[in-house]
Amino acid sequence: MSARPLVVGVVGAGRVGAVLGAALNAAGHRVVAAAAVSAASRERAARLLPDAAIRPADEVARAATDLLLLAVPDDSLASVVSGLNATNALRPGQLIAHTSGAHGLAVFQQINGMALHPAMTFTGTEADLERLPGIAWGVTTSDRAFATRLVADLGGVPEWIAEDARPLYHAALAHGANHLVTLVNEAADLLRAAGVDRPERVLSPLLHAALDNALRLGDAALTGPVSRGDAGTVGKHLDRMPSDAIPAYLALARRTADRAIAAGRLRPQDAALLMDVLSRATVGSPS
Repeated sequence: MSARPLVVGVVGAGRVGAVLGAALNAAGHRVVAAAAVSAASRERAARLLPDAAIRPADEVARAATDLLLLAVPDDSLASVVSGLNATNALRPGQLIAHTSGAHGLAVFQQINGMALHPAMTFTGTEADLERLPGIAWGVTTSDRAFATRLVADLGGVPEWIAEDARPLYHAALAHGANHLVTLVNEAADLLRAAGVDRPERVLSPLLHAALDNALRLGDAALTGPVSRGDAGTVGKHLDRMPSDAIPAYLALARRTADRAIAAGRLRPQDAALLMDVLSRATVGSPS
């Protein structure tokens, strides 16, 4: 744990804020107040932060004598910081940390702050606490020593992200995690259309193996018709897929082909017919 327990306030008792507040409590710190506006946030705060007083954001800031955690949507963060500053709710010596992946320190203006983003997806339930140990935190700060201690208290490992690299850092995580959810559900929909009653049973072992291979082997993990240049098979896919699923399939197939060629897994001459099939499908696909 850090040198001494911190008195903490949480603005934004959403899926991330309430869970991180609970994790800070579990680490020996003390979350004394939280701002929760919606009914879902108030219920979440009551469940995960039962000892925290539910107060307006400015009162939470005043109660958080050591650390104020801002877990609000990216597009709201600047206005929340400005509002707290305008109401004189912030004090010298108090550290403010936000959980946005896309923002760095500029959003704080002249306030002493830290960007502290957990590289994890959240449901806003107790189950999230079990996923925190060992995760990476994208951190931008001028006080690396304090950040290291705080992240360690939460069981994580800091990844130091430069201010101007935060949008790219966040894009990587969103592209990998958020689009993965979309991709998995697209695949499940296609299986249902093919008559499979429980697509999750079919996909689970396959996707777990594919993810493990991709993380271990990189582009060497590529398999399937695109990586082999099987234009006929890809053409059959496109002939039978619902029209609304085709654009995403095409975009990923083209990018897969590019990566397979660059990795030496698909010879350019073997890719020619495949790329022709993809190009013709692109012309005929819905805009």
